[in-house]
Amino acid sequence: MTTVSAAPTAAELMSAYLPGSSSLFASPSGTLLAEGTFFAVPPSGRQEGLADLARRVDAVLRVAEAAGHEVRTVVGAVPFAPDADARLVVPMRLRRGGPPVASPFRATPTATGAGTVRVRPVPEPSRYQDAVARAVHRIRAGELTKVVLARSLRVDAPHFDARPAVRALAAREPGGYTFGVDLGDGRTLLGASPELLVKRSGRRVVANPLAGSAPRSADPVEDARRASALLASAKDRHEHIVVSAAVADGLRPFCRDLDLPAGPSLVRTATMWHLSTLVTGELLDPAVSALELATALHPTPAVGGTPTVAARAAIAELEPFDRGFYTGMVGWGDAEGNGEWAVTIRCATADADGLDLFAGAGIVGDSDPAAELTETTAKLGTMLAALGLSDVA
Repeated sequence: MTTVSAAPTAAELMSAYLPGSSSLFASPSGTLLAEGTFFAVPPSGRQEGLADLARRVDAVLRVAEAAGHEVRTVVGAVPFAPDADARLVVPMRLRRGGPPVASPFRATPTATGAGTVRVRPVPEPSRYQDAVARAVHRIRAGELTKVVLARSLRVDAPHFDARPAVRALAAREPGGYTFGVDLGDGRTLLGASPELLVKRSGRRVVANPLAGSAPRSADPVEDARRASALLASAKDRHEHIVVSAAVADGLRPFCRDLDLPAGPSLVRTATMWHLSTLVTGELLDPAVSALELATALHPTPAVGGTPTVAARAAIAELEPFDRGFYTGMVGWGDAEGNGEWAVTIRCATADADGLDLFAGAGIVGDSDPAAELTETTAKLGTMLAALGLSDVA
């Protein structure tokens, strides 16, 4: 009699997750734990960045096949800037399990060996509002249509342990995309994104752009009012249409029977309401991988703005930090072309001394600086809750 071992649960894989030597990615489709490194995808060397990333990944997967390595999958993250180096590896071992489930798990990892935790905003809230006001002025002057402006919190927490935070994020947001990715040099990218950039399974393609947001309320009546107001908001619906149309346009050359709903629906996280559109289609060419689709879409106007070049220039001028992997993409892709890539938001980058948390808001001509500050504060709440910190944003 042959005994078939059950697949591990998400909780079991998260218990085995070790920052610095493994990476974890959990979604409604299941959980992946990538342990060790067999081969890392090399940098372009020609500052091509995204332009040849899929080719370099294909080459590495062929190396794994030629070596008889049983894992034919890359796992990791791609940064926001198109010419920055990705962190993608073929692991020594890849374990797959079920999706996360909601639980009351709460974490206070910053208190472990950290002493007094200090939180510093970058920039100061007043300076962030000034940057939003400057962006609104440019938009009204016709220089661009939309720009996403982010702010950061620096959490000084020596000896930070990412494991409890990752488990807390998955327990709090089981319907999202939870990740803990080894970036090398003692750094870890961790978070719980609500937004699927693109998923490919066989010939089926799915994308789920989010744009237009409102903070949630602990009062059910007020929470329902905010959701209804968001769905009816002309400003937010316009912002969302720009993003969902851009995603559909990016997928259209690769797909047939592309379905783009006429209007957005609502999705919720623990801290936010979002306008959402589920875009689906069927691949024309089965040789096109999930990573190729993802790089064709990245960055969407949901994380950069439009027009892309003008938005990038505004971000470089108005944001006083390098985004790094924030608003990039995180996930996995295999040798058959299947894969799942989420937009890297609701996240932090951890190092030996603490973490940098990030959150952004889409700025359009009708944006109010105080309201955008409130929105980013609510978005930062996802990571702050996982860290066991009070609302200090």
